[in-house]
Amino acid sequence: MAESNFNAKSFTVQAQKKVLGKMASKKVAKAFIDDTTGDLLDQLYQLVKKDSGSKKEAEKIMKDLIKIVVKLTVLFRNNQFNQNEIALAEKFRRTFKQSAMTFISFCEVDFSFDKDFLCNSLEDCKKLLHQLIERHLTAKSHGRVDHVFGFFTEGDLLERVFEPKGPHRPILTGMVANLNKLMEEGNL
Repeated sequence: MAESNFNAKSFTVQAQKKVLGKMASKKVAKAFIDDTTGDLLDQLYQLVKKDSGSKKEAEKIMKDLIKIVVKLTVLFRNNQFNQNEIALAEKFRRTFKQSAMTFISFCEVDFSFDKDFLCNSLEDCKKLLHQLIERHLTAKSHGRVDHVFGFFTEGDLLERVFEPKGPHRPILTGMVANLNKLMEEGNL
């Protein structure tokens, strides 16, 4: 009989990703995401729902985002990243943090918004994330990354979001408060 290539640890990680991916919901996310991040996700949902006019689209984007975060957390907690991927993850974290700081600045300083700068910064994050998950996740997960970043890097959306007296201002203000809190706590 041929020798099996079964690896229990690998199988366990795959099963966790699969099960948690199927169960993407706020309850599952709470096991992996702190309260401040949960509030930020709720605000992102409200922003997507309000801007798109579609509850279904808002739910799809949030499910995709939560699945990405949960799967990355499973991979990280199970030490699945090699040294190069750990360096990529650190570069992603720094780039994402810089994007968040830019986002905050654009909100707090009227008329400082630079659509191209923010879009390019988010595109850099997307590219790094694709590189990080290349060896671990499926094409479907890559599609989720594209879906989420595609929505939030749409220039017209960003212009509507950053209108100084625009309809998204209350949501934006709450998002900035949560981003600042995450930075103060060292969680971003």
